[in-house]
Amino acid sequence: MKSVPRDKNTITYVSHGDEPLDDQKKQKVPRSKVPRSDLGTKVSKIRTVYFGGEPLGVPVMEELYLSGITPDLVVASPDKPVGRKQIMTPPPVKVWAQEKGIEVYQPDSYKDDSEAGPRAKLAVQDWDVFIVVAYNYILPQWLLDIPKHGVINVHPSMLPLLRGASPIRTAIKDDLREAIGVTIMKMDATMDHGPILDQMPMHITDENWPVSGPELDLALARMGGAMLADTLREYLDGHIEPQEQDHDMATYCGRLTKADSELEINPHKLPTSNKAYQAWLKINAFAGIGGTYFMHNGKRIKIKEAEFSHGKLRLLTIIPEGKSAVAFDTWLASNPLQLMTPD
Repeated sequence: MKSVPRDKNTITYVSHGDEPLDDQKKQKVPRSKVPRSDLGTKVSKIRTVYFGGEPLGVPVMEELYLSGITPDLVVASPDKPVGRKQIMTPPPVKVWAQEKGIEVYQPDSYKDDSEAGPRAKLAVQDWDVFIVVAYNYILPQWLLDIPKHGVINVHPSMLPLLRGASPIRTAIKDDLREAIGVTIMKMDATMDHGPILDQMPMHITDENWPVSGPELDLALARMGGAMLADTLREYLDGHIEPQEQDHDMATYCGRLTKADSELEINPHKLPTSNKAYQAWLKINAFAGIGGTYFMHNGKRIKIKEAEFSHGKLRLLTIIPEGKSAVAFDTWLASNPLQLMTPD
């Protein structure tokens, strides 16, 4: 049983030996029985390219590295300007790879067929497998056809549930614990559609739910990296037969937007019961990716800290538009409820 430490509680991982979920929610696929400590000498010679993005790319790659699997090339998004001063900043995946002395490649498009383009860079070498984790580019068929054993993807949901761009945060926002887990799949040309190599649910107890987005990101990434290290060896040795997903059971999630993070609440009468719980789910879902907000007198009020207990939502700290963080009670006292008076 593997676990990720928490400040107060623990997210429970499901080991390979635990009972499977209902067949409608979990594909029955072969499991690797090789301990992670035995993998290093057996898979270290494979030639791999790792395509990684945020937030899962670094922790998955770290798990592979600790298992003795080091990619020969890391493909990351281009550096981008960050902050008010627009300082060009490398993505975390690039930083991690450079610290380990791994070559990094950063194409901004896969439509470039020039001699300096990605096809020329990637197709000229003899690769065993490509690994894709949270890499926000659509990969063309010519790229999927390059490696001998195909392109392997780590997807943070129980496919075919929650195909798409935001499975972790959507699972929190929509209270979909049954969809939370990791799927190792072989990519095809259709999004999150390919056959499954391995799959494992993550059981989260009632007292630990909901989990904040950044915490669940990290937990699933570490779990996925450990699974991938096991599964990769078994798959390359020919001991896993990819199994088709049950496409009739597929559900989808889109890319979340700022508008999705708005809470329709009255600060003078905060919601209770189920409405409060739904707001609390959304607060956790958007943690670390911009957070949630509500509108008051035409101004955006960002929620910095909140808590939920006994069916009641309590706001602790907020950030009014254009101002610094302030205690919610202090802000509320300076923004009293204005009653309508008759003419």
